[in-house]
Amino acid sequence: MMIDLVKYLILTEKSVRLIENNQYTFDVDLRITKPQIKKLIEDFFKVQVVSVNTHRLPRTSKAQYKRVIVTLKSGDSIPIFSEEN
Repeated sequence: MMIDLVKYLILTEKSVRLIENNQYTFDVDLRITKPQIKKLIEDFFKVQVVSVNTHRLPRTSKAQYKRVIVTLKSGDSIPIFSEEN
């Protein structure tokens, strides 16, 4: 399944700040491309992606993934926490 290529949603101090600007940070498989990431996020979360920025983490981490910052159209959002009480 394609969503398995998205490894983690990143929740750091910076990524939480970016959420306020409608930007979400993920770690994804190294083999996935920007157009694939855009299609995957749009299809799975039913949102419109404006841009996709990627970068590889330093080699010292030995992690086999790359970091992605996805910017969504204003008005769209990805539910991070369930709203069940």
